[in-house]
Amino acid sequence: MVRASAPAKINLSLKVTGRRDDGYHFIHTVMQAVSVRETVELKKNGKSGIDLSMTGAKLSPDVTNIAYRAADAFFEYTGIKAFGIDIKIHKTVPIGAGLAGGSADAAAVLAGLNALADARLPVSELCKIGAQVGADVPFCILGGTALATGVGTDLTVLPPIPDCFFVIAKPEESISTAEAYRLIDSADSMPDPAVSIEDAVKAGDILMVARGLSNDFETVTNLPGVGDIKRIMEQNKALGCRMTGSGSAVFAIFSDRDTAERCKTALQSGYKDVFLCLPDREGARVEQENY
Repeated sequence: MVRASAPAKINLSLKVTGRRDDGYHFIHTVMQAVSVRETVELKKNGKSGIDLSMTGAKLSPDVTNIAYRAADAFFEYTGIKAFGIDIKIHKTVPIGAGLAGGSADAAAVLAGLNALADARLPVSELCKIGAQVGADVPFCILGGTALATGVGTDLTVLPPIPDCFFVIAKPEESISTAEAYRLIDSADSMPDPAVSIEDAVKAGDILMVARGLSNDFETVTNLPGVGDIKRIMEQNKALGCRMTGSGSAVFAIFSDRDTAERCKTALQSGYKDVFLCLPDREGARVEQENY
C-alpha cells in the first residue's frame, strides 16, 4: 500500500490572454501551493482494472474521474503492464472551488503509482503525464510557487513567497469552469493589474504580493458570495484577498497567525468550507509505503 498526497493551489494572479481554435484558452497565472492536501491510498488488488472510491465527497468513480484517467495515463506512458489497483481518495478540498482539488487527486495518484510500480520517473516526466489529463495537474505535482502559461501546463518555477498565512473560504454558490470561460469570451478586454505578481514574489515583499492580487474570472463572474466573503476578510484586516481560479473560493493573505485565526473564526459562523493554511513548498509526495 502507498499513501500519497498533493497540494491544492490558489492563483495569486490570473489573466486570460487568448483562445486557441480548438477552444482551449491561454492564461498567464502565478500559482501558489497551499498546505491543504488531498490524500490517496493505492494498493494492488490481484485483479484487473481500477477500483476507485472516495471519502468526503461524491464523485464519479469511473473513467470520467480525473484520478482514474491519471492512472490510465500512467500505465500508457510508462508501458508498464497495468495491474489491478484499488484507489481510495480522501477528499479535503471542496468541489467547484477553483482550488484544483481534482487535479491534486490526479497528482497524488501519479506520485503514488510511481512508487507502487517502482517506475522511478522524475518530476518532469510525471508532469508530462499529468498534462494529458488536466491543466492544473503538473503544478500540483510540482508545488511551490510557479508561473503558468500556455494552457496552464508550461511552468516556470519562481522563488518561494515569504512566510505568511492564508485563510480560504468557499460560498455555497459556484460556477462551472466552462461557464466562467464563456463569460470571459463575451466580456470586454480586462485591465492589466497595477502590480506584477512575479516582480512582487521575486522581491520577497508579501505586502506587494497582497496588493497585486488579480483574477479576470472574479471580474466577469461577479458572484455575490465572493463579495460577502471578501468583506469579512477585509473587516478582519486581510492584507489582500481575491477569488481563486474560476471560483468560487476566496483566499486572504495575513502576515501573522493570530489575525488569520480571528478571520477564520469570523468566517466559520457563516460558511462550511473554511481553511487556515500556509504556503506549501512541496508538490505531490509519497507519505507512506507498506509492502
